[in-house]
Amino acid sequence: MSDLVIIGGGASGFMGAITAINKGLGSVVVLEGTSKVLEKVRISGGGRCNLTNSCWDISNLVKNYPRGEKQLIGLFNRFSTVEAFDWFQEKGLSLKIEKDGRVFPRSDSSEDVIKCLTAVAKKSGVKIFTNSHVKQIKKKQNGFNILVKGNNYFEAKNILICTGSHPSGRRLAISLGHSIVQPVPSLFSLSTSEKSLTSCSGITLNVHAELTVNKKKYAETGSILITHKGFSGPVVLRLSAFSARNLYSNKYKGELRINWLCMSENEVRKKLDLYKLGNGKKVVINNKPFHNLPRFLWRALLLTLKIDSKLKWADLSKSQIYSIVKCLIMKSYLINSRGPYGEEFVTAGGVSLDEINFKTMESKICEGLFFAGEVLNIDGITGGFNFQHCWTSAWVAGNGISVK
Repeated sequence: MSDLVIIGGGASGFMGAITAINKGLGSVVVLEGTSKVLEKVRISGGGRCNLTNSCWDISNLVKNYPRGEKQLIGLFNRFSTVEAFDWFQEKGLSLKIEKDGRVFPRSDSSEDVIKCLTAVAKKSGVKIFTNSHVKQIKKKQNGFNILVKGNNYFEAKNILICTGSHPSGRRLAISLGHSIVQPVPSLFSLSTSEKSLTSCSGITLNVHAELTVNKKKYAETGSILITHKGFSGPVVLRLSAFSARNLYSNKYKGELRINWLCMSENEVRKKLDLYKLGNGKKVVINNKPFHNLPRFLWRALLLTLKIDSKLKWADLSKSQIYSIVKCLIMKSYLINSRGPYGEEFVTAGGVSLDEINFKTMESKICEGLFFAGEVLNIDGITGGFNFQHCWTSAWVAGNGISVK
């Protein structure tokens, strides 16, 4: 009988295994259902692996989690971004911090993260079995019986479920008495049927955006990417994460209002009036007073107002200037669907947080059963925050199991 069997050979599984065995557990086994471990690590960040984030302040860090903020305060006070950064560096993986705060291996290769985790696990004595899909878990008096594909059996004193967003982990949790918050997509782009920005596909700029869904408003400021079908980029991904459940229930219908300049109405009007005074002979559609606004976007926005392509600044009426102001700071787009799901397949939903003891990550329902990572109803936005939750919850679980 193993002291601990971990179901899922991903980020949480490896951190939990390494932590538990280094804290004194005699035998730790990892069961991975597919042919390769750490596949999500491999594809993360376009193959670079955004390990964590340099958001060191815990009160700011937890604001990057649409679900689980309250529970993560306690967890991050034990093992946060600082500890994760140091943990990997101490294991020989050199890291770097990019301007936006994301942390990557200095080599820009997720393979180095995989090599680090697998080497440390092997050296520590963790046993890893691939192609070992867990079909059933049965609770017994002093542990668990685990049935694996191919009619293989394992016995364990404790189990740590780390199956991420894969439905198998949720099914096992239900079989052991847990309830599940229905998983829905998080982190996705937004699509609109409006064609006015088709010529602007590929443009990125900083905006203030408000998404209204079922009369509830979500607001973010940052970079937006105009796509051929709608909008993406950090601002939209963040909006999609925080409104994920609301958007799902509303069949992904909503209204996105964009302030393209991040300026007030008065500031924009003054800038337009001043430009008109000094540039009266210039053609409006070809000459703009806002340097940070891309030329293609300026033209596309004016075309929606049906501004004559030959109209000069001197001939702009007050009502036309008013229309331009509103278009620049309050332009609305009807959202009719979600775009492609993020490459890491982050979901909102999972094992109910009310059923977990967050001091140890042990189930309140089934003794000896622990959870870590995205199988829980906790998720973060892009930027390394989902991996950070995986490292943290698995580290806490590993410690919790080792002192049982």
